[in-house]
Amino acid sequence: MAFEKWKAKARKLKQEVYALYLVSKDRRVPWYARAVAVAVVAYAFSPIDLIPDPIPVLGYLDDLILIPLGIALVIKLIPAEVMQDCREKAAVTMKAGKPKNWVAGGIIILIWVSLFAFTFYYLSGIVGNF
Repeated sequence: MAFEKWKAKARKLKQEVYALYLVSKDRRVPWYARAVAVAVVAYAFSPIDLIPDPIPVLGYLDDLILIPLGIALVIKLIPAEVMQDCREKAAVTMKAGKPKNWVAGGIIILIWVSLFAFTFYYLSGIVGNF
């Protein structure tokens, strides 16, 4: 029973993030609020996390903290009537399935590959000095 409640809350959070995606396209929203909304949505819908989920505790911590904080910030920056319109549109769209942001996923992959390459380069310089 508790698992079902958790799944319902997760669906609600996904719907809220999708509503922010719709907010980011709405011209009634100030540019700075749209920019923050794009960042939150890109991270939330990315198929790859900044900190991978298999890493104990930290893997889920980014999802549990960053996404809700980003949503709260965007909601404070936009007009209430725009958010309500976007929530209604998101509810209809989310019934068809969860969208993914592959561009954001590619950026996250690029960050991880860059960190790996930098670490390898740095460590090869240290090992080469011995």
